[in-house]
Amino acid sequence: MQKTLTVVDLTAIRANAERIKRLASGSAVFAVVKADAYGHGAEEVARAVEDIVDGFCTAIIDEGAALRIAGITKPVLVFTPPMDGADAERASAYSLTVTVNSVETAKLCKGLSCHIKVNTGMNRLGCTPDALPEILKTADAENIEGVYSHLYAPHDSGASFNQLKIFERAVRLVKTYRPQATAHLSASGGLLRGGKFLFDAVRTGILLYGYAPYGFSGENFTPAMKVYAKKIQDTEFIGGGVGYTKAVKNYKNLASYRCGYAEGFKRGVPLGEATLCMDSFISKKQSAYICVMENAEAYAKRCNTISYEVLTSVTKRSEIIYKR
Repeated sequence: MQKTLTVVDLTAIRANAERIKRLASGSAVFAVVKADAYGHGAEEVARAVEDIVDGFCTAIIDEGAALRIAGITKPVLVFTPPMDGADAERASAYSLTVTVNSVETAKLCKGLSCHIKVNTGMNRLGCTPDALPEILKTADAENIEGVYSHLYAPHDSGASFNQLKIFERAVRLVKTYRPQATAHLSASGGLLRGGKFLFDAVRTGILLYGYAPYGFSGENFTPAMKVYAKKIQDTEFIGGGVGYTKAVKNYKNLASYRCGYAEGFKRGVPLGEATLCMDSFISKKQSAYICVMENAEAYAKRCNTISYEVLTSVTKRSEIIYKR
């Protein structure tokens, strides 16, 4: 096998899901499996936790359709609103729940199960609170299954409580049209904040995979992914360079491993003796496999990024095997 090897522990993901369920204190739990479940494999992760969670969230319709093809039957909310009629038709064909963020999408999504996204301060997706009444008049009340928003800085109490107040007003208005609509404001950070932020449901992504968002502790959550590089050659050092870098040591033997920046690793963060090449790196280690990513948070700190970016990139060109 020439690919890197990714080992995903589904037992750890299930344990994380169970802990999330307990922290939700009776609120419904939607597992966020967008971006191929943060690189862990969306279909396998969804199958592993479908009996624990109440539904799933994806970024785009294609991701939701893949879950349906894989046999997932619980509700799937797609975060990105349909862009055109073709999107709406595909969402309908796969029984997906769409996001409505404007009067235009409310018209486009007539007859489809939907959640209305309200912008409470992230300024990414969602209607303004002032636009909400017109959207509610346009949408079919019987198809409004939920209303949601997103905390832009869940670690910041002041910012979060300001958003909470705006969202509470939006929820009251939506529930005058559709009393049974599911309200949800919190992703992983809001879940850890708890209390009033839980509402009817929570959406959890990064916690499911064993890490906490900025400003929160991931204690008691277990990272589920490890990535290994396979040795492809033992090399007698003849002088010159270590890959594309001039050697500053006199080595005896080196080994080449099949993992580089085309796998999603950072060229400037050495995995072996020097910078990575596109497809490999060079190390003094001689074992058949080297673990190149054991903890996404630790590797992210070396790269000056966050665990989310690491997890969604390091499984490129990787063979994933699952521990059950």
